[in-house]
Amino acid sequence: MPLTVLTAASYASELDKRPNVLICMADDAGHMGKKWSPWINTPAFDRIAREGINFLNAYTCNSKSAPSRAAVITGRNSWQLEAACNHWCEFPLKFRSFPEGLKTVGYEVGYTGKGWGPGIALNEDGSQRELTGKAYNKIKLVPPTTGINKIDYSSNFKKFLENRNPDKPFCFWYGAREPHRGYEWNSSERYGKTPDMIQRVPGYWPDNDTVRRDMLDYAVEVEYFDKHLDSILDMLEKDGLIDNTIVIVTSDHGMPFPRCKGNDYLDALHVPLAVMWGKNVKNPGREIDDVISLIDIAPTILDVCGYTSDELGMQPITGRSFADILADKKSEGIERNSILLGRERHDPGRPYDHGYPVRALLENNLLYIRNYEPERWPAGNPSTGYMDCDGSPTKTEILNCRVKGGELLKYWELCMGFRPSEELYDVSADPDCINNLYDKPAYRNIIGKMRKCLDKRLRDEGDPRMFGNGDIFDTYPNKCPAHDYYERVEKGEKGIPTGWINNSDFETGHD
Repeated sequence: MPLTVLTAASYASELDKRPNVLICMADDAGHMGKKWSPWINTPAFDRIAREGINFLNAYTCNSKSAPSRAAVITGRNSWQLEAACNHWCEFPLKFRSFPEGLKTVGYEVGYTGKGWGPGIALNEDGSQRELTGKAYNKIKLVPPTTGINKIDYSSNFKKFLENRNPDKPFCFWYGAREPHRGYEWNSSERYGKTPDMIQRVPGYWPDNDTVRRDMLDYAVEVEYFDKHLDSILDMLEKDGLIDNTIVIVTSDHGMPFPRCKGNDYLDALHVPLAVMWGKNVKNPGREIDDVISLIDIAPTILDVCGYTSDELGMQPITGRSFADILADKKSEGIERNSILLGRERHDPGRPYDHGYPVRALLENNLLYIRNYEPERWPAGNPSTGYMDCDGSPTKTEILNCRVKGGELLKYWELCMGFRPSEELYDVSADPDCINNLYDKPAYRNIIGKMRKCLDKRLRDEGDPRMFGNGDIFDTYPNKCPAHDYYERVEKGEKGIPTGWINNSDFETGHD
């Protein structure tokens, strides 16, 4: 049962109707809100945080689009989702999403932009599943930069509102494709952004003009997401829907830069999260330090809508509702100070199309990481252009650091080099996760306890890696167009699709 179903039911009784649900998910955005990113302006996100709640310690369990989104819509950690733990996968039919579940009880369900993906999700009869609802993507616009998608998100949401049955509640997924790469180089200059606006460059990248401008181009696309969010909020207000719509704004994972997206460090997994729901959020404007996982979104939605996962035909949910926090009646005995994290197969670029399996535990500001195959390249093999890391000016700068050597070599080692089997970081003192404490005698007992805790929790969740069956994740079909990329590079084939990488990213002789 949901943690606070009685509270949710009382809300529904008070309003005499079920709430609408609006999920607003950016693609690869690790920054929103003035508190975290003063060099990025997100007034719509700030409004939701001001009129609702800002969760300062929210994380995805897997920092790649498809597995992260699969976890969000099912309320289960990615290693509990079989093939859907991977990127470019086949989404198993046995796992129903919460939008699919809400549709069965009368909700109007739709989405614009990017829902779940990339991958394939089919019904038993071979038809396309609507994991996040019916697509509303027909209305286009002329984007302000060449890197921004042509889908007019807010106008498509308006079309959904016009088409829906007003007597029914709705569940809508606004999934921008920004700030996913690529970006128009130096587009930020047109918006008055200058490199000195960035207070700090992460310590795992060289601090130079190219990196800073790349970060600012990323900022332009985060702001574009927020602009459409602002328009969507205005529509809800105009139609008198905003007070009874729970609005959840977040991102699937961190920014698409080296050592971020696709990894298991803080900047890969930490995401913005703000929630607004009219007067149903008590004492609005609060900033919550509790550790929240994106798998907590599904049970929260079911909670406030008054349903259990069983009633909606979903698999049992692992996440925990935070409806009690919205009501400012935090449940006694519920500790929110830790989260499980991990990854399996993301993008191609290794022999036999293998992934880079990781599990991790973040607890009380300590991040313990277990790398199960440390002999594999974490960002993909050099000969394939480190394909498990998005191509970017910053990535090129880091690869140049290997060529230049000396003090600069550390940036390549941190972002592209091999990693030890176990890592430990104090993220309060070292948010960049650079200083590995694993070999420090003072942390020996702590590491032992965290290792034991991680293994127990993963066993409780049925993670195949805890039962000697972790290799199964590499056997699931890969639907990526370049799934045989490594083998084709080894054969010397030309004209291989390289959308993930720059031509200059290839390194031969280093595998």
